[in-house]
Amino acid sequence: MNRILSIAAMGAAFLAGGCATTPRHAPVDVTRYHIGALTERTTISVEPMSGAAQISPEYQLYADAVAAELGRLGFVKSTSDLASGYIAAVSFTRSSRGAYREPPPVSIGLGGGGISGGRRSAVGVGGGVSFGIGGKTREVYGSELSVQLRRRSDNTTVWEGRAVTESVSGKPGSDPRDQAARLAYALFRDFPGESGVTTTVK
Repeated sequence: MNRILSIAAMGAAFLAGGCATTPRHAPVDVTRYHIGALTERTTISVEPMSGAAQISPEYQLYADAVAAELGRLGFVKSTSDLASGYIAAVSFTRSSRGAYREPPPVSIGLGGGGISGGRRSAVGVGGGVSFGIGGKTREVYGSELSVQLRRRSDNTTVWEGRAVTESVSGKPGSDPRDQAARLAYALFRDFPGESGVTTTVK
């Protein structure tokens, strides 16, 4: 029986490795509002949104991701004591939406058969057992990145947007750095975007 179990386990490992597929990132839903084409590109400072959580290493990941996308668009991050032309107010949230148990990737069934022993009376061994190999508990997280672009001279909000997605612990996209970059990319894709319309970025 030990030999049978050993062979079954080896087969399960092979099937689990050979049949695995590459999981994809969850899509990002993006909604934006603005008051015009926003063709002006000038200096900008990235700051926490009013009422946002205190600056933390995780916040800095999102702030850096936003700054990188704004730089790609032509804004210049302010690095001096001089007041910037714009303020990018950033906030983010990340919270658990529950957990689920993954089904085992492979199920092995073992069954017995009949045997006979020459002149001795036949002895029948029957029955079977089925068990799963693998399966993990995964946590599902919802993440949201919000950004407001405000003109410093009169504190007018000229553009704002929100990007929302989900991630699963241990899966691609669950790393905070990767998630911050994906949300910021989706938020500023095709900037300034169509005002008042929610789009999905895959």
